[in-house]
Amino acid sequence: MLDVDAAERFANLALACVHREYPNKIAHVLNADADVLPPRKLTPAFYGCYDWHSSVHGHWLLARLARTFPDAGFTPRALAALNQSLTEENLLQESAYLRGEGRATFERPYGLAWLLQLCAELREWDHPQASRLADNLRHIEIAAVERLMSWLPKLQYPVRSGEHSQSAFALGLMLDYARITGLGDFSELLLMKARRFYLGDVNCPLAYEPSGEDFLSPSLAEADVMRRALSTDDFAAWLQKFMPQIPVNGDGEWLRPAVSPDPCDGKMAHLDGLNLSRAWMLNGIAAGLLNGDERLSAIHAAAEAHQYAGLAAVTGEHYEGGHWLGSFAVYLTTGRGMPREPHETEPV
Repeated sequence: MLDVDAAERFANLALACVHREYPNKIAHVLNADADVLPPRKLTPAFYGCYDWHSSVHGHWLLARLARTFPDAGFTPRALAALNQSLTEENLLQESAYLRGEGRATFERPYGLAWLLQLCAELREWDHPQASRLADNLRHIEIAAVERLMSWLPKLQYPVRSGEHSQSAFALGLMLDYARITGLGDFSELLLMKARRFYLGDVNCPLAYEPSGEDFLSPSLAEADVMRRALSTDDFAAWLQKFMPQIPVNGDGEWLRPAVSPDPCDGKMAHLDGLNLSRAWMLNGIAAGLLNGDERLSAIHAAAEAHQYAGLAAVTGEHYEGGHWLGSFAVYLTTGRGMPREPHETEPV
């Protein structure tokens, strides 16, 4: 789905910003005057790309593309950028920052979920440099898992926003990480929370979407995590009750792509990312159904329309979108998050 020319274009977007410190939007708790420091001092690995989470998934993008295209011309530059950022010294400071006083909610859950995706990508990549970088990440990886395993049991209700606080999208990324790394206790906790939050949901209010600043669909993200949490038959039945809007006539008009009214506006540019995330979520939902399911044609048609609209917006012309949309494009076009085997789910 992704050719080397497009991969290089996406890699260049990340390479242009992973070490670009300003402009920068930090979510930083100050405990004393000594905490007034520039981003490169506070979080020396993930200080670029405008904000911490975008830097994290910008580094994931570079790892994903270097792993996928090991002989591409951009790959040495991607590896050099990863090695510059992900040093043991930098990541020890990142871990200390994450564990700092007053930071229990820092980047929870979105940024931490992407951090675990970066760890998983490096763990899966059979490359000596990747192995070393994964080792460097161990301290902050452990801190992130501990933070999430402490938080999730206390989270009594799902967060159904279309932005960073959404729980469904993060649960999906975290569950993929837990399965890749073999963390059974973490995986069971995630499955338990997904089923408790969403198993009884019916008639999702899809017509209320999107909100004006969404980059994630609350409804589709919920379905995308549930296809990871249910058997194929159970997911098919659950989806019929949850999303009865899906037609059986193959028409993709049941879910139309969003249009960003101003890609220069950082919040309105979210809608370009929404098209990309909707596309991969629709692909994931389709992958959770058996071949022959009469809803598949309509799901695939909507996914194709969203992919076309989303990828057209990944230009890098405006930094408001250029600092993060490439990561969403790579997640979609490389099939990250898709089942490794057909209908790879766990039964209730």
